[in-house]
Amino acid sequence: MDFRLLAECYRDELFTNILPFWLQHSIDHECGGFFTCLDRYGNVYDTDKFIWLQGRQVWTFAMLYNRVERRQEWLDVALHGARFLERYGADAEGNYYFSLTREGKPLVQPYNIFSDCFACMAFAQLGVATGDNQYKELARSIFHNILRRQHNWKGVYNKAVPGTRPLKNFSLPMILSNLTLELEDSLPHSEVEAILDTCVHEVMRVFLRHEGVGEGLILENVGLNGEFCNCFDGRLLNPGHGIEAMWFIMDIARRRDDVELIKRCKDTTLRILEHAWDREYGGIFYFLDVLGYPTQQLEWDQKLWWVHAETLVALAKAYFYTQDAQVLPWLERVHTYTWQHFRDTQAGAGEWFGYLNRRGEVLLSLKGGKWKGCFHIPRALYQCWKTFEAISEL
Repeated sequence: MDFRLLAECYRDELFTNILPFWLQHSIDHECGGFFTCLDRYGNVYDTDKFIWLQGRQVWTFAMLYNRVERRQEWLDVALHGARFLERYGADAEGNYYFSLTREGKPLVQPYNIFSDCFACMAFAQLGVATGDNQYKELARSIFHNILRRQHNWKGVYNKAVPGTRPLKNFSLPMILSNLTLELEDSLPHSEVEAILDTCVHEVMRVFLRHEGVGEGLILENVGLNGEFCNCFDGRLLNPGHGIEAMWFIMDIARRRDDVELIKRCKDTTLRILEHAWDREYGGIFYFLDVLGYPTQQLEWDQKLWWVHAETLVALAKAYFYTQDAQVLPWLERVHTYTWQHFRDTQAGAGEWFGYLNRRGEVLLSLKGGKWKGCFHIPRALYQCWKTFEAISEL
């Protein structure tokens, strides 16, 4: 693979196809914040605003301002979204709603802590961009509220009966492993290291199976002591989550010069791919049952944008950090599938499709909605661009 050409390809896609789509179509100049429900050509088909997507778009443009180029346009977009988040995003207790009307009236209660996680990321990155300590303090406040809620983050919105089948979910330790690094400039060093230690342990020792059922794979839910639970939730595999977490942990390991941990992340990435790759049609399954039983999720065999985007980042970093030749065939395979199936080549469209059926055909022609916004694709293109550049200089 020519990594210098790949770097140029990913960079050009970010600047000429992805960012212009969101800059042109998503900004709500009248009410503030961003539209995310955009059809194939960027037309708005619903005006509800989902807080985690608002935060993600603020983060994306603030991150690009900080790490690529100090373009005033990017900072202005980030500030535009942040003002909407500050004014309407949270309830009186500081918990962030799931969704609002276009004007900012609450629609769905703060049942989902991931709205808070991405608001926190947004304000932390904006604090770096502006040097404004108020943004950094807001990010710290949200972060500590997340930590307070982490063991019962759904609170009164939890549908499960307490005590009958207590499980813990992979999503929060996965996100905290990345979120904590985002706040590194705003938190004491000792606090950062302690949280990272916990995240690495949870991801690599509790949810990653070292023996027995699912050996070498990451379960989405385990018992409170890390035990396997033979039920729908306990058997669930979310390959995209597991692989995304691997590049988060690789970044932590690189920061700590932990070569062995990097190798384990690389091996786990390849193990998940070998298990979750669709041998018949190509692409990575959305959900699987670790014992091979039918899943609850009817969409289990769909191919999703974020799963493949995050896998590209993980494979790029795995190769950069290890130069293991076993990574290269997978990197080429996932790159080819992703660019052939998700990228929209229709003139005048822009952005990438999000949802394919098992055969790799476009299932929904939308470019944004309740779950897809300005985040996974631009972040992955940026990460791959920079990583491929670094590989080309080895």
